[in-house]
Amino acid sequence: MKFVISGGGTGGHIFPAIAIADALKRKDPNTEILFIGAKGRMEMERVPKAGYKIEGLWISGLTKDLRSLTLPFKLISSLTKARRILKQFKPDAVIGVGGFASGPTLKAANWLGIPTIIQEQNSYPGKTNRNVGHQAKAICVAYNGLEQWFPKEKIHFTGNPLRGNINGNCDRNEAAAYFGVNAELPVALLVGGSQGALGINKGIAAQIERFKDGPMQLIWQTGKTYHDEAVRLVQEHHLEDKVKPVVFIDRMDFAYSLADVVISRAGAMSISELALVRKPVIFVPLPTAAEDHQTKNAKQLVDAGAALMVKNSETEAKLVPALQELLADPAKQEAMKNNIGKFARPNAAEEIAEIIIRNAEFGMRN
Repeated sequence: MKFVISGGGTGGHIFPAIAIADALKRKDPNTEILFIGAKGRMEMERVPKAGYKIEGLWISGLTKDLRSLTLPFKLISSLTKARRILKQFKPDAVIGVGGFASGPTLKAANWLGIPTIIQEQNSYPGKTNRNVGHQAKAICVAYNGLEQWFPKEKIHFTGNPLRGNINGNCDRNEAAAYFGVNAELPVALLVGGSQGALGINKGIAAQIERFKDGPMQLIWQTGKTYHDEAVRLVQEHHLEDKVKPVVFIDRMDFAYSLADVVISRAGAMSISELALVRKPVIFVPLPTAAEDHQTKNAKQLVDAGAALMVKNSETEAKLVPALQELLADPAKQEAMKNNIGKFARPNAAEEIAEIIIRNAEFGMRN
């Protein structure tokens, strides 16, 4: 069979897309998969690294400056190119994971009568998925309560598909050597998202001198824009042995295996990964997320004793102290591990692959 997977823009869209592709290939190694992304976005780099071909569309979101004047032309260009790609590739189904490219691709698939399936990661669906969901054959979701946006009979509660290298079972010494930290001392992992998180970065920067005291170490995923500043702060405070700033972490299996505590945004994919690897976590929800859904996501886990939460506006005063307190309390860490593990959906990618294949086969028969 042949499938097109479209979407991207952030790791929260790209990594689920790759996980779905991997699951489809596991079911049949002869499956052909083509990705369609947005030119200039991170999927154009990440997807080929994962071993898949990708085509790029000239498409972006609505902005508040003069760039918005080009949006109608981008939409026409993207719809035209997506239609041409689909007619040439002839997929049995098209899967949309959200992001700029997903909309034109799914609309073109609907015009051509190709079955479409949506994978929605969040508790509050993005604009693209809301716009094309009514024509999809199936919508795979990770949260309850999405009937207000999608037809109830099309919704499948699968959880979010995760990257294949998400596990916490690597050798701790090997992982420590990879990041240049001491395996015998406690390690905190900061993953603010694939592009970094300014509020969290500032929270660490404000009290970075506290890493001088005690055994606490930090692996700090800064994102591109904050990395130079993080390196400067580390050097200024002579913390090269304690704090390790990196732009992006490719070996998340090493990072999760090493982490005793994680600091993270409360995006859907982050929560799914942390539940699977059973890590104590301090969430710092992104306050500008649509409908403040990250705070709602985090609160579900906080109420279940599975996580802690620090507001984005309070990171500079409270984040590092909260981290120190949690690292010093092994009993609390263990309780949080057990509670967050109850939220895990380890077979999500396989379930979604089965739904895709089933709908593609139905479309072929009709």
